[in-house]
Amino acid sequence: MYMVVLLLAISAHEAAHAWMSYKFGDDTARLLGRITLNPLAHTDPIGTLLIPIAGFISTALGVPFFFIGWGKPTPVNPLRWRRKDLANVMVSIAGILANLLIATIGFVLLKVRFSWLRYMSEGLAEPVVMFLDLMLTMNISLAVFNLLPFPPLDGSKVLETFLPESMQPILAVFEQYGYLILMALMYIGVFGAILGPILDAVYSLL
Repeated sequence: MYMVVLLLAISAHEAAHAWMSYKFGDDTARLLGRITLNPLAHTDPIGTLLIPIAGFISTALGVPFFFIGWGKPTPVNPLRWRRKDLANVMVSIAGILANLLIATIGFVLLKVRFSWLRYMSEGLAEPVVMFLDLMLTMNISLAVFNLLPFPPLDGSKVLETFLPESMQPILAVFEQYGYLILMALMYIGVFGAILGPILDAVYSLL
């Protein structure tokens, strides 16, 4: 179930990037078949499969070791974009908005669960609720994580649009060490400190 929800979240995220880029005049991703929810089009063997599975197994064995996974990057050609600054922002946040949309659907279904669960058998209701709960938390987590202003995350691309040209060399340094910085932030608890209150607020509304 975990992998199904993960693949759905990543597929929606990457497909949204591709769709938004196409709407601004770049058909690179569309011609490569990336405007689709088919996980095969967006799955990276290492980032989408190997790393999440390794993290899941290590946690199950009582040795939690968190990795940062990723989907197959969506190819875009900014030279084809109309209104390039707006396009850069919209294409960058499109994946985040897709994850928030899925999270909203999961939230609504969980919120009204008492009205439709009574029509299900107990054996079916429990996994459905677990699926929706996982869909909610995972998509919120992906959205918040991708908002962080560190390369190669979407938040850094939005930040790049508004920073002066003089700051570009600093972004280039972050680009080189971005993955290590993100891993460090994960392990010292910065991401958890940001995400925790958000999830608490969402579940308080449930």
